[in-house]
Amino acid sequence: MSANPPRKYAANTRGRAFEPGNPGKPKGTRHRVTRAAEELLDGEAEALTHKAIELAKNGDPMALRLCLERILPPRKERLVDIVLPPLTGPKDAMAASAALLAAVAAGEIAPGEASVVGRLLELHLRAVEAHDLEARLAALEARQP
Repeated sequence: MSANPPRKYAANTRGRAFEPGNPGKPKGTRHRVTRAAEELLDGEAEALTHKAIELAKNGDPMALRLCLERILPPRKERLVDIVLPPLTGPKDAMAASAALLAAVAAGEIAPGEASVVGRLLELHLRAVEAHDLEARLAALEARQP
């Protein structure tokens, strides 16, 4: 038995999805239905917006939701407002980590937010360590005759 069994509708296909050398549709190409809808709505955006606002003011829950989502879209992330000590080396990482844990314990930030900030601290610390290592290596090389 072969590794790939025959496809059920193989006779009805035109071939591979993209033949070699065929990159497919260019980026930004829109479907014809989308283009048709855009043509229908062209020039009507202002009138439709006014109508949606009018319906929202009259209590239509869907129109109200639509308007509110446009005015104040749902937040994907919130700003984290905590004070962290400067991170200039490994010894400062302990103080920054303690400040981060204290902020979580005090309820100032959520544990998930602290996790993201912790990863940022770790990334910054790695960059500081790499910079320090490069400076030490350059100093050692400068001492060599």
